[in-house]
Amino acid sequence: MGLQAKGRPLPWPEAKNYFGHIRERGLTQLLNIWDKHKNRRDDRFLWGEEIECMLIAFDDKNRNAKLALDQDEVLPELESYVDVHGGESRTVPSFQPEYGRHQIESTPGSPYSGSLSDLAQVEENMRERRDLIRQHTATKNIHHIPSTVATYPRMGVSTDFTDPVQKPTAHDRSIFFPETGLTSMHPRYLSIADGIKSRRGGPPCVNIPIFRDFNTARPFEDPIPHSNYRGRSPIALGPRSLMGQLMELAHSSPSTLLERTEALPDHIFLDAVGFGPSSCSLQVTMQATDIGQARVLYDALVPIAPIMLALSAASPIFKGYLADVDSRWDVLGLTCDDRTPGERGEEALKAGERLLPDSRWFPVKWYLSPEEQEFNDEAVPYDEQVQKRLVDAGMDEYLARHFASMYVRDPLVVFEDWLQRGDATSNEHFECIQSTVWQTLRFKPPPPGVNIGWRVELRTMEVQLTDFENAAFAVFVALLSRAMLKYGVRWGLPMSKNTENMSRAQKRDTVREQKFWFSCGVPQGGGIEEMALDEIVNGKSPYFEGLIGLIHKYLESLPEEEHSAPDRQTIEKYLELIKRKANGSIKTTATWIRDFVRSHPEYKHDSVVTQTINYDLLKAVDEM
Repeated sequence: MGLQAKGRPLPWPEAKNYFGHIRERGLTQLLNIWDKHKNRRDDRFLWGEEIECMLIAFDDKNRNAKLALDQDEVLPELESYVDVHGGESRTVPSFQPEYGRHQIESTPGSPYSGSLSDLAQVEENMRERRDLIRQHTATKNIHHIPSTVATYPRMGVSTDFTDPVQKPTAHDRSIFFPETGLTSMHPRYLSIADGIKSRRGGPPCVNIPIFRDFNTARPFEDPIPHSNYRGRSPIALGPRSLMGQLMELAHSSPSTLLERTEALPDHIFLDAVGFGPSSCSLQVTMQATDIGQARVLYDALVPIAPIMLALSAASPIFKGYLADVDSRWDVLGLTCDDRTPGERGEEALKAGERLLPDSRWFPVKWYLSPEEQEFNDEAVPYDEQVQKRLVDAGMDEYLARHFASMYVRDPLVVFEDWLQRGDATSNEHFECIQSTVWQTLRFKPPPPGVNIGWRVELRTMEVQLTDFENAAFAVFVALLSRAMLKYGVRWGLPMSKNTENMSRAQKRDTVREQKFWFSCGVPQGGGIEEMALDEIVNGKSPYFEGLIGLIHKYLESLPEEEHSAPDRQTIEKYLELIKRKANGSIKTTATWIRDFVRSHPEYKHDSVVTQTINYDLLKAVDEM
């Protein structure tokens, strides 16, 4: 979830005093990076992927599968293993904490090249990382395992869902989610949660439409499991509806009631930051030859981001209920929304505020290259003074606008020991801003002190259940990026249409039910039209070859010496999976999970995912 800094984070009331300091220092650091690396050339195409997994505790006797809060114990063991066996070997990976104490992120030990032989090794690398996590988790408890499910199905249910048991506290300001007990002990993550809640004036309020099955209650009202107010216990409150119980709590805290009454009928209600970032994703980062190529790649990937979200959709269950969506993207956006009521347009703006149309977690709204400016048709708030300083330093106005748009946000985390570090050898204040603006793509400048160039990160994909699938998606993105760069692809999609595509990508059964705005690309002059995922990925005869057709053209252009038959066969298997995901002959992960639940003998067609269904689902995933 971004910069992995260490140190003592300042409490929010104290941190606010340093926002101006961090903005100024962060801008200075960005200018230093720009000055040093703006003319950097001839970097190799390198890429890598990040997989987030969650740890599951199986209780076979009671047929229960809980979240295993093992990060604090397992991660140091993995880090020790890397210290002993590490080096430049790609087979000795890297492991990092993620937002939840049930999560671990892994990356390859060194980046992949663009060669077919490297592409063919991705799955094995992922499998080795999973095996290492499994081995070190089993030493703590043989019944605890890693799993690459995107969203834990019963996060926030009224019964115990963590091992060890954690309950919400008054500090959490949530009636469902034990933020303090479940969030990673890494100082960054609790500070992010506190910063979001403090800045917006209360916990987030998220309403996800319920999936209406034959026996789903009409209207469906999400029950409140317990209360932390006035010391009342779950038993004292009983099983009444959410709205009725909230009315009973009205006199305990008017502001709390106001927040809670944003719950809607026929929706699943979430009220904590952790409901979003405690889920898992698959991300791919690519290094370009220089800053110009990185900008071109970023722009080419803008319309690809929602397509990859739709193909990788894997989140049909929230808080023990089937939802009428297949993806977690909007949940992430809403749970990480730190905007004040004025910035959200719900109240009059206060001094120093401006209207912000989006959360911190949102689709990109700005193309970076001069050639794409005609397609920037959405208003993007930005800091005018930041843009001016960047332009005065020699940055063109389009790239300057991108960075200046991040400076309308406050920092979420302030580490005390950062405040005195020199700007010439540090990027921490800049990353304090950049790494807490979570968009569909991230444009990444070179960090100080290491030989790394300008990079682009694709951030929309949901993690898949198997290493084969995750490798297929990662390799597909890497190959598509290479092909788009080789052939100079410009899609020519207005940014407003891309925003609409992001919304469509999350809908239930989007592969079969939705179409997406797309084009054959500017050089072909094809214009914009609505296409099915099958047409975008596999082609639309006679005038559009599709994304896989573009990749095949690139593969055929490679020198003979790069065409190892076994490597090409492996890659073709990955492309076949993406092809069939797009045409619907292989289900998306979200559809597979939904169908598993609906065909389970205990399921009552009431949208409820019971403890037993959850156990059987996660067991089936582990046995894949």
